[in-house]
Amino acid sequence: MKILFDQGTPVPLRRHLHPHDVDTAAERNWSTLQNGDLLNAADDDGYHVLVTTDQNLRYQQNLADRQIGILVLCTTSWPRIRENIEQVVAALDALPEGGYHELRF
Repeated sequence: MKILFDQGTPVPLRRHLHPHDVDTAAERNWSTLQNGDLLNAADDDGYHVLVTTDQNLRYQQNLADRQIGILVLCTTSWPRIRENIEQVVAALDALPEGGYHELRF
């Protein structure tokens, strides 16, 4: 699975998502893209999931008819996320194409 991390998603999480391919918006030089443009770029580039910490994304963007799934981590705290890696992996594996899921720890 091809996964994109939005700004704010703790990069150390990437080590725990093997065998998935994980890139960050910064690595793709997409750091300055607004949410709609970022979703379009990720969709166009074949990403399956955007992992973000932006809890307002679903209110700011029309997510209907998108192929990319969105996983929202409701914290930017790496220690809290690290304690719940199994939940993150399970949510990624269960996220359908174009799906949306929020994880609260």
